[in-house]
This record gives sequence, C-alpha cells and structure tokens, in this order.
Amino acid sequence: MPILRSRKSRIAASLVPVVVALGVGGGLAYGYWTGGGVGVGTASTGTSSNFTVTSPPSPDPALTPGGVAQTVDFTVTNPGTGSQNLTSVVISVANANGTAWSAVLGCSSADYAIGTPSIVYGQIAGGANLTGTVTVTMNNLATNQDACQGVTAPLYFVAR
Repeated sequence: MPILRSRKSRIAASLVPVVVALGVGGGLAYGYWTGGGVGVGTASTGTSSNFTVTSPPSPDPALTPGGVAQTVDFTVTNPGTGSQNLTSVVISVANANGTAWSAVLGCSSADYAIGTPSIVYGQIAGGANLTGTVTVTMNNLATNQDACQGVTAPLYFVAR
C-alpha cells in the first residue's frame, strides 16, 4: 500500500537536496589544508679590488744632494663598488713593477730618501679616493752623485 503524503511534505522533501547543496557549495562552509615548507637560495659576494695610486709629475725644486725636499701629491682610489679600508701606503724609489731601480751606473734608489706619507687612513667608498703627500729628498752621500743629475726617480706606491 502506497504511503500518501501531503502536498507540504512532498514540497519539503524536494527542497532538502537544494538546501544541502546550498550549504555545501553556497559559501557557508569551506575546507582547506595548510602547509609549510623550506627552501634554499644564495647571495653572491664579490671580491676586493686593488687600490690604484696616481701621482702627478714631481714639482720643483729639483732634488740635489742634501738639498730641499720635494713634496709629492698622490691619490689612492678604490675602483670597486664596495667600501674598502686603506691601512697603509708604502712608497719607494723603484721600477713600475717594484723591482730595484737604477737609472745609470752610479745612480740608484740608495741616492734618495722617502718620508712618511701624510694621509688619513680609513674607509674608502666604492669609486671614491683619498689624497695624501710624501716628501722625497736626495741623500748627501760621501760618493760622487753626478750620475743622478737630470734623472727622474720613479716612485713606486703600494696601498693596502
């Protein structure tokens, strides 16, 4: 025997799937997972750049044995992009590659003396520079120094 339902109960029964569908997909409830993770990466570090040192031609007065000193200007430049610390400048009379210098027989680096450089040491920003001075004299030796007449003594700078 069939069960007779009222019209209200049939309408109510037909709405149940619609209400359930709206509840699940209509924004009333959400479900999600959370997660975590790890990763790796790198940051490249550059290297230091060698300082460059420049010095204009020597000024007058010309050096003479035991005579007046010349004051020579020089500039230390950081050609790199990062800050670097200048801690010393050592100057000698030497060839451009740092080897012993001798202009002619009878004239050598022993005929000259280099004073202590005057410069404020410290940080040099990338592309910036510091300036300094140094005195150069000609030693008054107990030997004939005629071979040094008219000679230009090369200065070799080492900046660290």
